[in-house]
Amino acid sequence: MSGRFAGRTAIVTGASRGIGLAIAERLVADGAKVVVTARKQEALDAAVARLGGPGHAVGVAGHAADVDHQAEAVKRAIDVFGGADLLVNNTGINPVHGPMVELDLDAARKIVEVNCLAALSWVQQVHRTWMAEHGGAVVNVSSVAGIRPAPGIGFYGASKAMLTHITQELAVELGPDIRVNAVAPAVVKTKFAAALYEGREEEAAAAYPLKRLGMPADIGGVVAFLLSDDAAWITGQVLVVDGGVTLTGGV
Repeated sequence: MSGRFAGRTAIVTGASRGIGLAIAERLVADGAKVVVTARKQEALDAAVARLGGPGHAVGVAGHAADVDHQAEAVKRAIDVFGGADLLVNNTGINPVHGPMVELDLDAARKIVEVNCLAALSWVQQVHRTWMAEHGGAVVNVSSVAGIRPAPGIGFYGASKAMLTHITQELAVELGPDIRVNAVAPAVVKTKFAAALYEGREEEAAAAYPLKRLGMPADIGGVVAFLLSDDAAWITGQVLVVDGGVTLTGGV
């Protein structure tokens, strides 16, 4: 599409499928080299092939919250492609559904560890190893569940609200050479969100002014914009990407 990321390397977490893979695809299309992460190497190998092979992408398997895995992925980005200029914290989990008053607190701790602390740790890793000296840009993948109540997935939403605050704090701390922003999607058609629309997609989409649910590429394009020099005067912002659903009060 363009060469706006030529000479830059991105790390995209949780990128073997869904939104993460779509983000990686857009960045590669715009000229970036990409390190993608996920838990399973086999899935990452398939993603790397889809991204054009080892000349364009490298997959590093591991748990997103494991600091040793994070360090390895950042090192691979620098060793293989020469930098770690861009970071997308896409990994997120939501292992529980139901009212918060019945929430298993061990599950809540795990959600915070992966959705919030891991994102912060990834930023610490790339900052320490590359961005402090060379600058860069970070995008965290949040959710509309983090900007308003989301019955049934309330603690997931609370973790995304925390991620928003982490985004804003980092933007203040790391400027002027590092920009930190977030995107907040509504329901996107992925395996992760399938329970929110499967079997009733038309009904779910009816509340959206654009009359459809999101596609992973919808998020990929917005993330690429926020990472690019087109967004050079944007930091600490959460860009809602929701087909207009938050205007109507729909889910």
